Amino acid sequence: MPRPLSTAEIEDFRDRLCEAATQIFAERGTAGFTMRELANRVGVSPMTPYRYFRDKDEILAAVRARAFDAFSAALETAFATGKDVTARTAGAGRAYIDFAFAHPEAYHLMFDILHDVEGRYPDLARAEERARATMTRHIHPLVDAGILHGDPVLIGHVYWTALHGAVMLKLSGKLSEEYDFDVVVNEAMRVITLGYSSDSGMATSLLRERHS
Repeated sequence: MPRPLSTAEIEDFRDRLCEAATQIFAERGTAGFTMRELANRVGVSPMTPYRYFRDKDEILAAVRARAFDAFSAALETAFATGKDVTARTAGAGRAYIDFAFAHPEAYHLMFDILHDVEGRYPDLARAEERARATMTRHIHPLVDAGILHGDPVLIGHVYWTALHGAVMLKLSGKLSEEYDFDVVVNEAMRVITLGYSSDSGMATSLLRERHS
């Protein structure tokens, strides 16, 4: 009779399943994912994954929640370690880009798939809300300091939209060599920052931090 697994062992195996699932979703999309293939990747019997996740939707929700949490933690850490408000905001922006390019499969699962699970997975809803707040929270201090002017949540969404678009074009190889990722992102950030700025000198300081 197999011995009961400890809580740590259960979580470790769930992590292994989620890591393998991330790769399968990235390679085959949600339609091409099967629990049988997941079992093969991990090297267990076909029924073993069902002891940890009910079905494909549940493991996709778990994978996405973990990705959102890792993403949020990266941005929160970068923001917390800056020396001032402009450095903290610039650090969060760099952390966004670094995460997307270091973990393209996770980034794709977070933002580029249709996953209609509203209300079914509270942990995913929590992780999504954490990420959404993290991507706009760093704008509030800029508005409070008079560097930017306007609704901080809306401004945060404008920055996010521009950055996400550039990231997805880069990941799909659609940006030209002449106007590469850095050129496009720096210009987008410049235009948005100056557009929302109430002080051009302070805006220039923020842009300099983004480029450093």
